[in-house]
Amino acid sequence: MSATDHPINTNTTEKLEQKTLVSFTPDHTDCQKYSSDSFIFPPSESAFTCSSFANNYSNTLLDKLLGQSKQSTAISVASAVVKMLEDMGVQYAFGVSGGAIAPLWQKLQDSSIKVLHFRHEAGAAFAASEAYFTSDRPVVVFTTTGPGITNALTGLLAARWEGAKVIFLSPSTSTSQRGRWACQETSTYTMPNAGLFTSEPVFHYGTTLECSDELPEVYRRLALGLAQPGGFVAHLSIPTNIQTSSVKTPLPRVNLSFNCATASDETISESARLLLEESFAIWVGFGAKSAAAEILQLAEITGVGVMCSPRGKGIFPEDHPQFVGVTGFAGHESVLRYMQEYRPLRTLVLGTRLGEFTSFWNSAMIPSRGFLHVDIDPQVPGVAYPSVETFAIQSEIRMFLKALLKYFPKSPSQRKIQSLPRPERNVIDTSMNDSVRPEVLMNVIQRIIVEGSDAVVMAEGGSSFAWAINLLRFATPNRFRVSTGFSSMGHFVTGVVGNALARKGKAVAIVGDGAMLMNNEVSTAVNYQIPAVWIVLNNGGYNMCIQGVAMLGFNGMDAKIPQTDFVKIACGLGADGIRVEKESDIEAALKKAMAATVPFIVDVVIDPTRVAPIAGRIHSLISQGATNY
Repeated sequence: MSATDHPINTNTTEKLEQKTLVSFTPDHTDCQKYSSDSFIFPPSESAFTCSSFANNYSNTLLDKLLGQSKQSTAISVASAVVKMLEDMGVQYAFGVSGGAIAPLWQKLQDSSIKVLHFRHEAGAAFAASEAYFTSDRPVVVFTTTGPGITNALTGLLAARWEGAKVIFLSPSTSTSQRGRWACQETSTYTMPNAGLFTSEPVFHYGTTLECSDELPEVYRRLALGLAQPGGFVAHLSIPTNIQTSSVKTPLPRVNLSFNCATASDETISESARLLLEESFAIWVGFGAKSAAAEILQLAEITGVGVMCSPRGKGIFPEDHPQFVGVTGFAGHESVLRYMQEYRPLRTLVLGTRLGEFTSFWNSAMIPSRGFLHVDIDPQVPGVAYPSVETFAIQSEIRMFLKALLKYFPKSPSQRKIQSLPRPERNVIDTSMNDSVRPEVLMNVIQRIIVEGSDAVVMAEGGSSFAWAINLLRFATPNRFRVSTGFSSMGHFVTGVVGNALARKGKAVAIVGDGAMLMNNEVSTAVNYQIPAVWIVLNNGGYNMCIQGVAMLGFNGMDAKIPQTDFVKIACGLGADGIRVEKESDIEAALKKAMAATVPFIVDVVIDPTRVAPIAGRIHSLISQGATNY
């Protein structure tokens, strides 16, 4: 867990004082302290792009709105909420509409926020996470009552696990209709309140706005959550009648200031002493993505081996001679060889929870004197390996490394780094068979897309992300996205739309036929002319399940899928596509997809007999009792 790897734990149940100290700082920059006596920024200053300022503003947002209302109609709660979101830097709102959310939906539509109407609420939520990671700005998800809310939950849980900043807006049934079987009634009569409409465990902050007088508290909560490093997923439920009610209470002025957590000088000094004692390794996770330059500098100065989690691919260049491989799920055997042959005294862990898909809790990954574990969340270090000596360091990772580097020599190490174990990369010659081997497909994706473009590559849960993690190589951060925590099917078949939209360019999702049939937003991409690309590994089944259960000793399990023509689906939805049945046709198909200006599906008929690199996962499941042997 880290500033971006997983949301920080924040107590959101206590009332905040009037003089809350908070400011807005992007996750990818150093945290700086600044203050203002209002948390409403002028239109020219984005709440998420300011680096420092100290200006005084005598009026708050609602003061201004109420002042305007004296000469016009009263300001509604819906208008005030949307204005709040604009001033917090929100650029996009994704969702599925309904009558109960209509007043708020209309105000969103009339604002500067770009509103996209999706085909499923979960798809909107997945896309919101990926738009956030691309833009570094919070994204709104909106739904109607009842099933709209429950449909969105999977995507919202994924946002929390991934460490995104997402604000969920939903309606609830008006007070006078509650308990009377209103259509899609959303109240304590029909749905659980705790957890869905309150803070924790799904949302960092959750509340139902029953009166406009509560707006100052709501705004303060949202501002605080969005300003802190790490993820923040909030749920604001507004009864339909409250959406159209008038705002009467202005927001109080507040002094804002926020400092990122950083280690003390004593902690930095002790960290340097421990690392300088003898050899160490660096273990990089997704939460360290803003510190790529500092990690590279530390590695080259010391000559140590660097490994990464599946989500951390590309933060340290995978073509660097000091890169020893990816750990955990679909990882590389070279990592274990490095740990056994070089036996680092300690491992510096940066921005990863070291969970199952990162480590499999493998004892071979434990250095003789334990871990130095840096994370923005103080509850992360020591959790994955509770019996191992761990020097826990709470800090923003880039700031920690900048301070740490002062203790190391400026010149690179003279150590012979060429001898470090490296991940093997076998290039397989193409064949003329009537199906495509996934290894060959990944080799061509590497050449045409990873090395031949700047597109972001995303890999869906299942065989798709096993092959991608193991075989693709990235030399820069923010080029690869995968979910190995919540790991929901349907995440990237829909998330690719949010990513491509926010980056205003190509994004490519490598997905299975099962995920593509479960939940995709091709129609949404067509509607808004978003140039997303789907590469479908069409093997006629949930192939990782088929292969995995067989390895566990379970037989006769049915996970087949009737052969699907995804090109016909693409064309039927208004997109374009091409079918690939021979390995010799892959390159031309990928070039056509990358040149397309419309959403594009590459339907690749995959050889289902090729076993994905999932042995680590199988061993982990067996250790947990999932075996029939």
